[in-house]
Amino acid sequence: ISSVMLHNLGIRTATAERTRLWRGIDTVGYVDYDESKVSHIHLRTEGWIENLVVESEGERVKKGDFLFDIYSPKLVNAQEEMVTALATGNSGLIAATRERLLALGISDSQIKKLQKDKKVKQRISFFAPQDGVVSELPVREGMFVKPSQKVMTLGDLSSVWLLAEVFERQSQWVRVGQDAEVRLSYIPGMLWQGKVEYIYPSLDAKTRTLKVRLRFDNPGERLKPNMYANVKIYGGAKNNIIVIPIEGLIRTGRDERVIIALPDDAGNTADDNHSQKPDQRFQARYVTAGIESGDYVEILQGVDEGDNIVISGQFLIDSEASMRASLNRLTGDDVRSSGSDQSDNGAADHDH
Repeated sequence: ISSVMLHNLGIRTATAERTRLWRGIDTVGYVDYDESKVSHIHLRTEGWIENLVVESEGERVKKGDFLFDIYSPKLVNAQEEMVTALATGNSGLIAATRERLLALGISDSQIKKLQKDKKVKQRISFFAPQDGVVSELPVREGMFVKPSQKVMTLGDLSSVWLLAEVFERQSQWVRVGQDAEVRLSYIPGMLWQGKVEYIYPSLDAKTRTLKVRLRFDNPGERLKPNMYANVKIYGGAKNNIIVIPIEGLIRTGRDERVIIALPDDAGNTADDNHSQKPDQRFQARYVTAGIESGDYVEILQGVDEGDNIVISGQFLIDSEASMRASLNRLTGDDVRSSGSDQSDNGAADHDH
C-alpha cells in the first residue's frame, strides 16, 4: 500500500508488548439487603394481632421500639400456670413454667415482671429486635396469625450486599477477598469500594453466569435495595504475556487474526514519515487470543514481542487480502502476479 493511501486511510499501528495484564471484570449487579442484618419476626403460638403501630413497609424502627400486641389463649394459660406455681413455692415447677413462657416467645423482662406482680396480662407486647426498616409487612391490625406466618421483616441498611453476575469465561478469575468498585448512574462520580465476600457454588443455567456477592458499608443509606449498579472486580494480574490493543484483533467467528505492518529494509513501518518511505507491506496472521481486560487482549500464539499491529484500518486491509486469496484459489494464478506473496500459514496470510 502506498504511503499516500496509508495517510488517506488513517492507518495506525501499536507495538505488541510483553508485560502483565490485570484481570479486570466489568459486570453489573443489584443491591440487596445484608441478610446477616435481617430479622424475621414470627410468633411461637397462634393469636390475634392488636395495637399494630407499623402501618406500612419502609417505616423505620429502633431496637426496643414497641411493634404490636398479641392476644393468645395459650399465652394467658402459660402465665396462669406460673402464677399458680409461684403460689405453691415449688422451685422445680416455677422453673418449668418459666421455661415454657420463654419457649412461647415471652421476653425475660416480661417474665420477671410477672413473677413480681403476679398479674396475668391478656395481651403480650412485642418489641423490635434491632434497628432497621420494615421491608415486609404481610399482616394487618386484628389478623389471626399462626407460627408459620411471617409477621414482619426488619432490615438494617448500614451495610448492604451487592449481587453481581460474572460471565462463565471469567469465573476462574474471581476469588474471595478481591477488591471491587461500584458506580451508580444516578450518582455520577460517586465510587463505593468493597470486597468479594462469597462466590456461589453453581452457575445460573439460563444466563450462564456465576453469582458473586460483595459487601459494602452504606453510611447515609445511599445504596438502596434493588438499585442497579456497574461493578468492577480486580482479579489480579497475569504476568509475562504478549499484549496488544483489543481493537487490533479481528474475529470472524471461525478464527482470529491480526494485520502485521512489516518493516522495510531500513526498519521503518506504517507510522513513520509516509513521504520518505516506499510502499508499506502488510501480513494477515492467524493468532490465538487469551484473556481480555479493558482495552487490551492477551495473544497466546501468532504474535511476537515488538510486532507492529494495525489497530485502525485493519478491516480494509484484511478484506483486500481475503479477496485476493480467494481469487487466487479460483484461478490458480501465482499470487505474485497481483503483487502479493502467499505465506505458508494459509490463504489469509500473505504480504502486500
